[in-house]
Amino acid sequence: MKYLIILILIVTINFNLNAQNQSQLDTNEQENITYVIRNVNIIPMTEDNKVIEKATVVIRNKKIQSINDSIPVNAKTIDGTDKWLIPGLIDMHVHNLADIRMSSNYPTKGATLFMDNQDFMLLYVANGVTTTFELSGRVEHFGQRNEIINGKVIGPRIALAYLVDGGDSGNTANTPNDGRQTVRLAKQQGYEFIKVYSNLNIETYKAIVDEASKQNMKVIGHIPTIFKGNTKEAFVPHFGMVAHAEEFSSQTDEYTIEVAEEFAKLAKDNNTWVMPNLSNLVYIAKQARSLDSVRNLPSFKYVHPLMQSKWIVSNQYNKGTSPERVAYFDSLVDFHISMVKALKNAGVPMVAGTDSGTSGIVWGFSLHNELELLVKAGLTEEEALISATRLPANWLEIEDKIGTVEIGKFADLVLLNANPLDNINNTRKIAGVFVNGEWVNKEWIDYMLSDLAEKNNRNKDKYDWNKRSEY
Repeated sequence: MKYLIILILIVTINFNLNAQNQSQLDTNEQENITYVIRNVNIIPMTEDNKVIEKATVVIRNKKIQSINDSIPVNAKTIDGTDKWLIPGLIDMHVHNLADIRMSSNYPTKGATLFMDNQDFMLLYVANGVTTTFELSGRVEHFGQRNEIINGKVIGPRIALAYLVDGGDSGNTANTPNDGRQTVRLAKQQGYEFIKVYSNLNIETYKAIVDEASKQNMKVIGHIPTIFKGNTKEAFVPHFGMVAHAEEFSSQTDEYTIEVAEEFAKLAKDNNTWVMPNLSNLVYIAKQARSLDSVRNLPSFKYVHPLMQSKWIVSNQYNKGTSPERVAYFDSLVDFHISMVKALKNAGVPMVAGTDSGTSGIVWGFSLHNELELLVKAGLTEEEALISATRLPANWLEIEDKIGTVEIGKFADLVLLNANPLDNINNTRKIAGVFVNGEWVNKEWIDYMLSDLAEKNNRNKDKYDWNKRSEY
């Protein structure tokens, strides 16, 4: 029954615009709908970012057709009075749930635990996150992305990175030749980016970065542990982005502003961008104190029951915790705030990413937490918004398609009830979202979230992380 409801809502031309007078069209008609947002204040997030007040925006064929121009006949109107229009938000560090096999394998077996992709992608849509960067891509994520592209699921755009690590598990490379071949294979398989990880040795790490450059694949990731004491050597040409501020704290035992400034200079001199990912450590520190910080999350009820179980019964941050461990995590949080200040002062571009999927970090919702933390760490509201719109689009090299509110770009947009330039928490006050040109209003979002919470509650006793090998 739920799937029928979803289908009806998707092909309904106005998703209960003004909460009345819905009428149905078939899927082909839905794709041809023209929308007009009237009397809205646009925060374009362009370089000059001049607010366009009381504007008229026309959306047609999934793109922004015009701003303050003529209105086509029969366009569906959205009242933007006293509302604010921003580009769709981008989370540059996610780990998406997708179909998976956790039990023993045999030929032809395939996945045994299947995710409802609409349930999962709803978390992003509900929070105005219209693009995500999956940093541990696997083949199931291609299928997930294809469901969104072919219209079966309303969800964000997904960029995919292939993770390469040293050691003996996962996608491993322990020699330069293996590293280069791994990059080539990832390219052939359709991955767009390479993620380097902590256990790579020096020679293999450098070979991977070099080969990625030859294959025209950008590199993001960890600073391998082996570089501790000589971090500068890790900053080689084409190492494009550090995936956590935590990577810097792992390279030192001295958490001072002077050390933060040294690291910021390394990134600046190498043209390496940084993803602070403050929410990661902040929420880890909370979990080290108490698992109630997870249980009491307002968004916890929207998390798949298996993950709810994992975050409680197998929480690596809470196991064996102690006052000393809590104090250690707190010191890391303080140092990462110092890193943000140093990176800002050095002019290092920073993008917003959350590591969603990590215990206690809920997809979609976490990006608003990250923006709030970035502002508390010293970014202005505008700088925080830039970190989740224009700059990620630039780094992903799709700035001609998304990241700003401009004519010709895809209609990935968020309509807000208050100005986020006044208070970054206003990004949470969502009136509706355009996802690749499809309008999803607050009534639909609230209905679907409520339905998802009820579904998860009904099924919570069916999933136990300690019995995952049975699924």
